[in-house]
Amino acid sequence: MLNTTFMETVMATVSASDANRNFSALLRDVAQGRSYTVLSRGKPVATLGPVQDDAKARKAARKTLLARLHAQPATGTRGWSRDELYER
Repeated sequence: MLNTTFMETVMATVSASDANRNFSALLRDVAQGRSYTVLSRGKPVATLGPVQDDAKARKAARKTLLARLHAQPATGTRGWSRDELYER
């Protein structure tokens, strides 16, 4: 069912049909930290792996974006009011 290829690390590959037939087993492996590349007709189409906890990175990116937006001058003209945007 599973083939492994060597790149920088060992990456397990699985065909889409095998992934479909053995999805529960794949999920158990993923829960243990293993990742798979799903192949369809021999070409990679998806990666199945554990969720990455990147909350710190998202928070930092959001802070950087908001700082840039606050420092950037508003562009365009505003010929409408908030009330005109919503029908009451």
